This record gives sequence, C-alpha cells and structure tokens, in this order.
Amino acid sequence: MLIACLACIATQTQAEQTMTITVTKGFGITQYASELEDAKQLAVGDNGTLFVGSGKGGTITALVDSNNDGRVDRRYVVGKGLDNPEAIAFHKGHLYVALDDKILRYEEIEQRLRRPGRPKEIYSKLPGDTKKSSRYMAFGPDGRLYIAIGSPCNVCESESPFGSVIAINVDTGASEQIATGVRTVRGMDWAPQDGKLWFADIGRDWMGDNLPPDEINRIDIKGMHYGFPYVHATDVIEPAYEKPENLKVVSPVYELPAHVSPMGMLFYRGEQFPAEYHNQLLVAENGSWNRSSKIGYQIVVLTLDKGEVKRRETLISFLDGEFPVARPYGMALGADGSLFISDDLKGNVYRFFYRHEAEEEAPTQEEQP
Repeated sequence: MLIACLACIATQTQAEQTMTITVTKGFGITQYASELEDAKQLAVGDNGTLFVGSGKGGTITALVDSNNDGRVDRRYVVGKGLDNPEAIAFHKGHLYVALDDKILRYEEIEQRLRRPGRPKEIYSKLPGDTKKSSRYMAFGPDGRLYIAIGSPCNVCESESPFGSVIAINVDTGASEQIATGVRTVRGMDWAPQDGKLWFADIGRDWMGDNLPPDEINRIDIKGMHYGFPYVHATDVIEPAYEKPENLKVVSPVYELPAHVSPMGMLFYRGEQFPAEYHNQLLVAENGSWNRSSKIGYQIVVLTLDKGEVKRRETLISFLDGEFPVARPYGMALGADGSLFISDDLKGNVYRFFYRHEAEEEAPTQEEQP
C-alpha cells in the first residue's frame, strides 16, 4: 500500500519544528476539533452529533457540523466534573457514560444539547478504581451494552469483574460475563460477516521492548478465558503467576507488535473508502510510552479472509521520526463514511476521508492545530 501526502497537516512543536502526519495515497485528513483535553472514546448520534469523552478532563463534549462541510459549527458541554468519563456509547437516542462505579444515561440527548438535564443512573455495579482500571463501552447487535473492565494493575490476579467483558441489559440491569482473563481493552466491535465480537487487548509492561505482543481477540464461545495474567499473547508465560492446571486459555486471533497499544477498533461499514477496505478491521495504535524507540502512533487496517488476518498495513502515521504528532485513541464512523479519530495527546479530533479520483491530485488541506 503506497504511502503519500507527507505534509497533510502541519503542526508546530515548542521549538517551531514542523511535524507532519502521513496518510495513504488517495486519502486526506483534517483537524475537526481541538481543545478537548485528553480526548478518548467517540460516539456518533442519530443526527450526526459527535460525542467525545475525556478521562482526566471529566467532560463530555458534543460537536455539531450543521451544514455537513466537515467542520464543527457548534460545540456543547454535555457533562462536566465527572469521574473519568472516557467510555461512552450512543443507542436509540440516548448517550451512555461509564464512570468510576456506575453507568449513566443522558436521554434524548441530541434534542437537549443546550440543556442536557440530569442523567439517569442505569447500572451501579462497576468495581471502581478507574485510575488503574480502564473502561470501554459499545452496544452489541443484541441491543445489550457491552463494557470491558480492565485489570487494575500491570500484572496481577484480580477479582471479577476486573479483567472481563460483561453485557448489560440497560432496561433491567441484568448482566452476563462474556469473557475473562483480559488486561486492558479499549476497543471492540462485531464482525459484519458473522456477528462475532472482536476486541483488542494491551499486553503487560516491563518485559522488554519486544514482549509480550499486544493482542487481537475474538469471542467464539461466551465465558472463555484469554490468558491474563498467566499467559500473554499465544505462548509468553508470566513468571509471577502459575496458570491453574485445568484452565483453558484462548489464543489471540492475531498478534500485534509489543507496545503499539491498540485502543479503538472498528470494522469499516461505510461506503466512502475503496472496496478493499469494506468490512475490514481498523485499529488505532496509541503508541509506546516506555520502549527504547517509539512504535505505534498510527491507524492500521487488518485485512481479513474467512476470519483470519492476512496482513496489517498503515493507513495513517502520526509518528514523525521519534516525535509523535498525535496519539490516536478512539474511532467512530461518520454518516458520510469518513472516519473520526480522537487524540488523547493534544486533545484533537481528526476527520479522515477518501479523496475521490478526480480530487487525488489536489493538495490536501492544511490545518494549524
């Protein structure tokens, strides 16, 4: 896959050094919004409103492009002073927000952006400790709210529901454990072909530059164990804990390089991108933080064939040498088939789109974040 457009977006460091984002030939990228603190998970409303969760900032922001020109016209603060609201999801007109120990629902939110009103608590059994335990939420094809609850440690044996994926009936509050033995899941989606749930799991730290691989997993059978903390990736044995003798562990569908830190992931269901991308898996690699040389900081496409990953290719690189321009975190599909990408490094949201053949030779629009 040919990489082109080496000056898609110019941004300035403190030393006034120009840095660039690199995108695949035929595509373009623009800055959609800025000043969103540590922008995390994204969700798109029925009317096209883009919601942005911020962990440390404690805010939920709504972005509106009323004339569909690819630029934000209005922005609203839906919630503020919240307890780590990085995980959000939109379903049937309502916005769901995971906090430290509960899940809230902002009802009919797109009709109430100016005055969202008090949210309703719909689930109160999360284990807390979001400073160490991550959250990610998405609605499944069955209408239930799936939430990944990360392990509260680098490596440890933790009590359920830490280190698991659960599914919640948002009307009754009934929940079911879908997967266990996971470490840090901040991205998941259901395959269009067979409806199976895929998720990305970030491996433990401090085993060196190249171990253990980060993981792409698939749930074929509910309730299975995915290895943490006993086995990392396919066969990296954890020295600190011995695997229980009768524990059956599911190996990853695909191993990513160690420390790329996969976050948001989605199957591309739009029509704007060329056919080769349709129904393929896009993964946001947030990037390494303690590796001797940086890796990740990109959006990749995993090309699938009959449920197997055949190749991994870069769509967008936010790494200019050893300097990260952004750290991609969440992704969401726009109504026109473009891709929204959050950046938790500088608090931006980018819009990634395909420039049709007649436009491919035109210079890509530049922005100054």
